[in-house]
Amino acid sequence: MPGIGTAKLQALLDYFGDVAAAWQATELELKRLGVDKRATNNLLQARAELDLDAKLAEIRQKNIKILHWDSPLYPAYLREVDVPPPVLYMHGRLTEQDQFAVAIVGTRRLTSYGRQMTREITTGLVRHGVTIVSGLAKGIDSIAHQTALDLGGRTIAVLG
Repeated sequence: MPGIGTAKLQALLDYFGDVAAAWQATELELKRLGVDKRATNNLLQARAELDLDAKLAEIRQKNIKILHWDSPLYPAYLREVDVPPPVLYMHGRLTEQDQFAVAIVGTRRLTSYGRQMTREITTGLVRHGVTIVSGLAKGIDSIAHQTALDLGGRTIAVLG
């Protein structure tokens, strides 16, 4: 939610021990922890308006998995980046092969040379069993995904 990013979430978890306790924190506890007024108001408003049980039921009904830092399916290499996302929503499945993945991202306004090189690079990677990761955007991203699919390779779309 706005105002509570990865660092604040980690601070809340460190202080309260788990997400449920942090979710129920009082305004005074949040202030004591150093959470600013805007973030506190956003949290209190979300808590008043959001039915978490209904939202979780909706997510499960759509066969979406929720992965957090401690989930066994959370990608190991992603945990190693400076600021890993605290939550991932996953539709589909990850395989052992996906441990060998390369991200291919680029411009949405590609040239014919960019298109050709993206296909060549993606083809070489897919033929060596590498999973292609990209952002599903028009341009380089979509060429990488489509090339991987055309060759029967694995592809993962990551949306922000």
